[in-house]
Amino acid sequence: MPGTYSQVLLHVVFSTKQRRPWLTSDVAERLHAYIGGIIRTGKGTLYAIGGAEDHLHLYLRSRTDDAISNLIRDVKAKSSAWIHANFPTLQTFAWQAGYAVFSVSKSQEDAVKAYIAEQAEHHRKVDFKSELLRLPRAHEIEFDERYVFD
Repeated sequence: MPGTYSQVLLHVVFSTKQRRPWLTSDVAERLHAYIGGIIRTGKGTLYAIGGAEDHLHLYLRSRTDDAISNLIRDVKAKSSAWIHANFPTLQTFAWQAGYAVFSVSKSQEDAVKAYIAEQAEHHRKVDFKSELLRLPRAHEIEFDERYVFD
């Protein structure tokens, strides 16, 4: 086959350092657009973004010729620098070191988009810690709970 054809769809979740509630609505609205630009620059496509004041969910299409870790590293580093430059009161802002990433079947796209869009309502009932522990279990990922949160 002379070309490469792919559909690598990912659901990515990461938190602010120590789950601090830094992502207020005024920060989040502008941040979401900025992160979309970072992903486009990395030749990916952001389909949905949302979360709560202490974490983000991204649903995106990734390219196949670079590691997912490079994309997430760029998103976190560049968005953190952008927050520091645009919100002087958030000079101590930081993302947690790790992230969770799950592959998404195209058939589940609507469900993932709805899940991300409904994060505000979802977190009125479920805290982030419970959510983040449920996701890897649902995807049958082995992990040690002691190392999930900073």
